[in-house]
Amino acid sequence: MEEASKPIPLLLMGQELSGLGFNQLMHLENQLQISLENVRVRKVSWFKVKANQSSSLHDQTFRDEIKELQQKGSLIHQQNKELHKKIDLIHKENAELQKVIVIEARGREEEKATLNPSQAIRNGYDILDPVSLQQSQPQFQPQHSEPPAEVMILGSSLKLMI
Repeated sequence: MEEASKPIPLLLMGQELSGLGFNQLMHLENQLQISLENVRVRKVSWFKVKANQSSSLHDQTFRDEIKELQQKGSLIHQQNKELHKKIDLIHKENAELQKVIVIEARGREEEKATLNPSQAIRNGYDILDPVSLQQSQPQFQPQHSEPPAEVMILGSSLKLMI
């Protein structure tokens, strides 16, 4: 029983084991296994805490980034709405200007018609109608085998003798 009185820390460190009996060695092995399990539990707990802290830090970073992106998206949406309002206003102003142009053009036409009635007939052309100009090839009149008997030059007649 003298060996049982030896200090436990010496036994746990593996010193002075030669004089221990079977039961004492079994008891010592159980104590070592319990201690080892406690170390493992603490280690796992420590890693879980660190992982949670790290995860928590990453989660917070992601939450901050998401919040920032949502704010940017909201700002862009607001700017988009303001630009649409400006576009609508410009369209309304353009429509009003078109009306003014048409009214002024009609007023000028009416004024011309009252000042000079001979110009009131426009031969089917209206200044408000769009004009389309295009290049075209000159059109030649087919030539006759014999020249005309009379040619009009500035209102006078001329007979050709050939």
